[in-house]
Amino acid sequence: MTSTETAERWYLAQLKPNCQRIALRNLDRQGFRTFLPLQDLTTRQGGSFVTRSTPLFPGYLFVAFDMEAGGWSAINSTYGITRLVRFGAKPAPVPDELMTSLLARCDADGKLLAEVTVRPGDAVRVTAGAFTDFIGRVERIDPDQRVWVLLDLMGRTTRVSLGPDSMRSA
Repeated sequence: MTSTETAERWYLAQLKPNCQRIALRNLDRQGFRTFLPLQDLTTRQGGSFVTRSTPLFPGYLFVAFDMEAGGWSAINSTYGITRLVRFGAKPAPVPDELMTSLLARCDADGKLLAEVTVRPGDAVRVTAGAFTDFIGRVERIDPDQRVWVLLDLMGRTTRVSLGPDSMRSA
């Protein structure tokens, strides 16, 4: 290993309740690289639909550091962090393959990118918009990734156009 290469690996840190922003800010101030993958979730609230970015792994975030360089023990005493996840005496690194694929599936802000994994005929649950929690059947997928879904609304079949990030397999 040359002097320009680093043995930096990703580790998992457990957050204190409702402290993800505080932990991210404090780790950033200390010079640690962090990664908090987010996903958009739509819920009903007070008669309307609200879409929020929520953590993909609630209560945890990823922190990168070089175990041999030291200084990582400061993470455990960082405000907003409960502890580094460990198996034994030292923190357990997250497998490189998992982190590579997770980082590839997220944009620069850590938001999970949509991935079309449905095919015509598949049952899907709508996760965003006015039809949240409705279950329908995929009719077709356009070349621009627009998905046409058949929903049963008041006894009639209605065709609705959805983005790939607005549904999940049912």
